[in-house]
Order: sequence, then C-alpha cells, then structure tokens
Amino acid sequence: MTIKKVEVYAIRIPLKEPFVVAYDRYDDMPSILTKVETEDGLSGWGEAVPDQHVTGETWESAFQVIQHELAPLIVDQNPFHIDLIHRMMREKICGVPSAKAAIDIALYDLMGKISGRPVYHLIGGKSHPQLHVPQVISIKAPDQMAADAKQIVEAGHRHVKIKVGTDPDLDVERIKAVRSAIPGDVKLRVDANQGWDRIGALNVIERTRDYKVEWYEQPVKADDLLSLAEISQVSHAKIMVDEGVHNSEDLLNVVRLRAADLLNIKLMKSGGIYPALTLAGIAEAAGMPCQVGSMVETAVATMAGAHLSLARSIIRSNELVGPLMFAQDVAPIRYSGDILEVGQKPGLGVDVDEPLVKELTRHYSLIE
Repeated sequence: MTIKKVEVYAIRIPLKEPFVVAYDRYDDMPSILTKVETEDGLSGWGEAVPDQHVTGETWESAFQVIQHELAPLIVDQNPFHIDLIHRMMREKICGVPSAKAAIDIALYDLMGKISGRPVYHLIGGKSHPQLHVPQVISIKAPDQMAADAKQIVEAGHRHVKIKVGTDPDLDVERIKAVRSAIPGDVKLRVDANQGWDRIGALNVIERTRDYKVEWYEQPVKADDLLSLAEISQVSHAKIMVDEGVHNSEDLLNVVRLRAADLLNIKLMKSGGIYPALTLAGIAEAAGMPCQVGSMVETAVATMAGAHLSLARSIIRSNELVGPLMFAQDVAPIRYSGDILEVGQKPGLGVDVDEPLVKELTRHYSLIE
C-alpha cells in the first residue's frame, strides 16, 4: 500500500479570546493541515503549528516547505516506512520541525487506520488509564488571572498553568494572586516562556517559595543552558525545560549539564511522534519525567499528543488544551471535566470536518 497524494491546507483557527505569552500575542491560531491518501482511498491527517520564536518557522514558510520539499518525498512511499521517511526528510532539509510533524502525524493516523488500531497501540500500548488536562491562563493583570483561575477550578479542573515572563515583579504578583484564588490541593504550574534572565528567574522563584508552584517552565532563553543549569541546581523548585530542547542532541546536553528536572516534549519542536519517542526514551534513561506540551493545536495534533502521552510511562503530564481555547475546531473531541477521552477508534480517532477545513483555508496545495 503506497501514498498517492497529499493535500495541504493552511488555515487560521478562531480563538475564544486572545492568547498572550511572553514573546507574542495571538488573536487567532495559524495552522497547516495535511491529508495523506493511499491508492485504496484511506487517508491520514497531520498538523503543523509553526512558531517563529520556537520552531524557527512561519505559517507561510511551513506551508511552502511541506508543499515543495516534504510532501513530494512521500508520494509512492509505504506509510509504515516511518524511519526511512524521517531520514529522507532530514536529508532533504534541516530543521523545520513542525512541517515534518505534519507529515509524521498524518502517517501515524494512516498506519492506525490501515491496521485497524489506535495510534497508541502502535507506539507502546496504554501506560496510563486516563489523561488529566490542565487549563492554561495567558498573561493578564494579576486580578484577572486570579479570577480566571477561580472559574477554572469551579469548573472541575485540578491543574492550572499560568503564563508569565513579562516583568519579574509583576509575575510574582500574578503567581501570588492565582495561588490565593485556588485551593491548596490544586496544582499550579508557572511558564515564563524564556521571559526572565537568570537573576530575575531566581528572584521570582525565591519570592514565590511558599506558594506551592509545582514547577517553573523555561525561565530563561532557550540557548542559555548554563543559566538554566544554575537555576536548577541552586533552586528549591523543580525546573522544566521546553524551548531549550528540540531534538535528542539538545536533550543530551541538558542531561549532561543537569540543567533541568523535567522535560516538555512538543511534537512541533521534535518533528512528530517518531522523534518524540526518542526523546522520551532518553528522558527515561536519565530519570527525567516528561510532559507532552502543545503549541495550541487543533484536534488533529492534540490527539497525536494524547496517544503519545498514553503510550509512555515516563510522560506524567500534558497540556493538550488547544481545542478548549478555540471558538471552532476542525474535528470534535471530548473532554469530561479535565479528562481528555481517547477511545478505540483506529488512527488518531478524529473525524475531520472537511467542509469546515475548506472554509477556514487561506492557501491550498495538492501534491500527486
């Protein structure tokens, strides 16, 4: 069975409200969907959510790379030859991880449909009974973030993640306000998205010592591993690396320096499920628990992350929140309170609404 065509849709997804992090503001989310189809008419869906601050790609550049460089590589290929296809993509072009993820995820969806199995059966089985999903609060005034957190907990969520990183003093107030608004047994996670320097990070972490922060994520610039290592080694708190790890070489450097306690794996940084499994394996050998993160992705990449999360025991948490933030999504998925449901349907288990995809599409390409 071989691949006969690839369709590429560059879409923009409406958000319920603007999403603000330390390095940017998003009024909608740019995404690229890929549909990979075999000679027998079976299809798999993938997704790229590029971020020029993280993956080094723009929405426009990722669309062009998929259209002209990656999609032509897989036409006439067997979708199960995932290692070969990744090697071909690496040899064709360096980097561009979200573009490669769009191909990788579609191949896993297709492999699951061909074999009649959910993706997690193909990559390790079910290591966790269910997936608890946090709610993520973007950067706002402290009182607004506290009000959001209170509402989230009242709706049944047991994990709250807040975005900070604009100003250390104000970030301290944000953390204190949110923690004061939620019960002590609700987990609180703090993500600076590279927004602090070493001194600022240590200052914030020390001043919020008594506010029960589960971990602080990517406090400094992605390439500043020495500062990350110092923060991790002198701080009482757990430190998670995110933007600082894209691939296995990055993770090995973090492990050698003992620069972080935890790892945030994102399919858009790693290039898809297949390389993400390598990261999980290295992290497991290093005793480093993992989270599967999100670039605020549609149901397609969200469910790819869910299957990965279920399949590896070293993955202890996730932030698969994209569909909760959208005013519209390209496929229905189900959250029961703070639990993301993953069923037994083959592949990713998503039924993509193709008319809606076409309605949201700004650019389209067919590769045969």
